[in-house]
Amino acid sequence: MKDLKSQASKSTTPGKGGLTPEIQSRIGHQLRAMYDDVVRQGVPDRFAELIKKLDAPGAVPQVENGGGSNDNNGRD
Repeated sequence: MKDLKSQASKSTTPGKGGLTPEIQSRIGHQLRAMYDDVVRQGVPDRFAELIKKLDAPGAVPQVENGGGSNDNNGRD
């Protein structure tokens, strides 16, 4: 990781910021590799059970006021 930082600081235009296309590509490849590994692991049984329970009818109470987070409980 230290290599990427030092290379990025050497290869970017001073004062402009950002990363070179080469650095962006390297980061992209590393992120894809990590993401692929996570996807291959699958969903743990306890999470699958939780999702199943949450998907069951009546598991999550329905909000009648539209569910907005700006509800001030009648206070203005």
